[in-house]
Amino acid sequence: MQNSWDMKTARFAAVLVMPALLLGGCVTTQYRTTTWGDQYAAGWARYGRVESVRETVRTTQGDPGTGAVAGAIIGGLLFGGRHPVQTMVGMAGGAMVGAAASQGGAEDRLYEVFVRFDDGALERYVYQNVLPFRVGDPVALTAQGLSRQ
Repeated sequence: MQNSWDMKTARFAAVLVMPALLLGGCVTTQYRTTTWGDQYAAGWARYGRVESVRETVRTTQGDPGTGAVAGAIIGGLLFGGRHPVQTMVGMAGGAMVGAAASQGGAEDRLYEVFVRFDDGALERYVYQNVLPFRVGDPVALTAQGLSRQ
């Protein structure tokens, strides 16, 4: 039989561990590109053709089973008490919340557009979720970026 000090310690430990368990699956990935300098003066253009396109698809899927287990542990620790029924109710509620929080998925597409310029150079341009060019498209690179000719 646990005394009240052990239950308080267990609850305090659960409060410290819970954010790490819940927030560990909440990961956001962002990409940012910045170009400094005026490498292309106004009115200047570099011409070429789209030689190839590479598509990368990143799929993220939640795991409701793992979320339910983590939620049951946390719910049991936070809401459990002297009576097993109280602990079971806490575990069941935590399992439901954990499973619901970890459901869902997302899909993200990254397109790498390879352009062969008239001077023979091959350069790569990256677009996220939108593919503005197709293989064979004539393009021009200006101070405003890559555009269809």
